[in-house]
Amino acid sequence: MKDRLFVFLQYLLPHHLISRLAGCLAECRVPWVKNTFIKTFVRQYGVDMGEARIEEPTAYAHFNDFFTRALKDGARPLDPAPGAILNPCDGAISQLGRIEQGRVFQAKGHSYSVMELLGGDHERAAPFMGGDFATVYLSPKDYHRVHMPVSGTLREMIYVPGRIFSVNTVTTEGVPELFARNERVVCLFDTEYGPMAMVLVGAMIVASIETVWAGLVTPPKRVLRSQRYDEAARVPIHLEKGAEMGRFKLGSTVILLFGQDRIRWDERLQPLSPVRMGEGLGRALPVE
Repeated sequence: MKDRLFVFLQYLLPHHLISRLAGCLAECRVPWVKNTFIKTFVRQYGVDMGEARIEEPTAYAHFNDFFTRALKDGARPLDPAPGAILNPCDGAISQLGRIEQGRVFQAKGHSYSVMELLGGDHERAAPFMGGDFATVYLSPKDYHRVHMPVSGTLREMIYVPGRIFSVNTVTTEGVPELFARNERVVCLFDTEYGPMAMVLVGAMIVASIETVWAGLVTPPKRVLRSQRYDEAARVPIHLEKGAEMGRFKLGSTVILLFGQDRIRWDERLQPLSPVRMGEGLGRALPVE
């Protein structure tokens, strides 16, 4: 009953207003405000500051500066195995598996359309039909920068407007087609393993989503917006395996998509399995 009430209330809440207010608080530079906020957060969620490049919580300019903190060199070693598909972020596996009949499994009988996830365009979705997906949830204590699972050249970025329901376990089990309803940034890359989609999904109180090539992506006017980089960029935007590609200011979810018979996920990974950026998430399949 408690979980149902939590989900029901999210339909009624002014998602974007709450997130804007949270964003203002997260950018506050008043020392006693931001220091209290940061120290309470570290204590509440057990954040390991020992791995941060700047260990002192009060040294950060504001909460978002702390939340998107860089780690010390070597804190996230990359899986050196040939063909390794790296986990793009810290967090926990929400779901992973095969894309069946153009749909991605969400939780407890819920699924959503790949075409809708990628902005409603059939041509964008076609390369991923019958392919594989992985959904990784970032909890508040996690490192919130997102990195490349494999080397890739950016082809297109799409901002898709939407609601911003929470993306915790209770909500993913209670809100149908959650990830195709929430605001998100879709990044399509060409890789040696074929097309790859990285979808950064917004959530309640996520103040913004950034990429290393475009900065702040979430626009003031929430309308579908696409930018082609394979046609417009004078110099192709190529990111090496393990390189940072984006970040969340307050946490959310990353969804990876690959085409059919391109990769195989690590069989040891199951829903709720904890993962860290740079660990092996799967392996590329040999080209026949």
